[in-house]
Amino acid sequence: FKLPSDSFKYLSWCDLQEHDVRGNQLRCPRVREGPSEEELFFRGEEHTLKKRKQVTETEKWQKKLQENWENCAELNLSFQDLGDLYQVENFNRILRRLIRVEKLWLVDNSLTDLSAVRLPRCKELNVSKNHFTSFKKLPKIPQIRHLSLAENNIMTLSGISALRHTPLESLILKRNPCEFQENYRQLVFSSLPNLKTLDGVPQLPEDCSPPEINFLSKMCTIL
Repeated sequence: FKLPSDSFKYLSWCDLQEHDVRGNQLRCPRVREGPSEEELFFRGEEHTLKKRKQVTETEKWQKKLQENWENCAELNLSFQDLGDLYQVENFNRILRRLIRVEKLWLVDNSLTDLSAVRLPRCKELNVSKNHFTSFKKLPKIPQIRHLSLAENNIMTLSGISALRHTPLESLILKRNPCEFQENYRQLVFSSLPNLKTLDGVPQLPEDCSPPEINFLSKMCTIL
């Protein structure tokens, strides 16, 4: 049975009438867009379609102002369930508008590559439980101080030097394959001079010593 709200289930809050909620007032919004008209037809959900009028440039500009993502300072976009390409594209569109965000959570979104995104003021970023395979796939975060990459698929520490010139103080890499690399803690601290805490553990005296070099791998034995 259809619920009275069925005709609104794919509607953005921007399209609702008689309210003045702005994007920067939302703390945990769902940013997914609804399916296309063709997909709704094949799903048998064409009853959810609204008569679409011609949208003027003024209305487009008013919608952009209402979304107001540029003024978000703190935002949680975790658990978005981005199952379709058009949802991923809308998600990335919003990320590119977060020019003033300082705290951002993107947990469990099946993300693999945000290298085209720049977050110039972000100081705290949580991208745990995603599918990142390299530090090079992270967004540009020049002001980052606290970064969580727990439960991704980062195999090696290659590319971590991209964070070297940031004020990064705290890094979490728990449950990534690179955690089992030999001299893991020493390598991370030697690569990030401002780092104070790794995986919740403050820097220890033994973390300050340079990583041991295995000279045996460079020697040959003459019999």
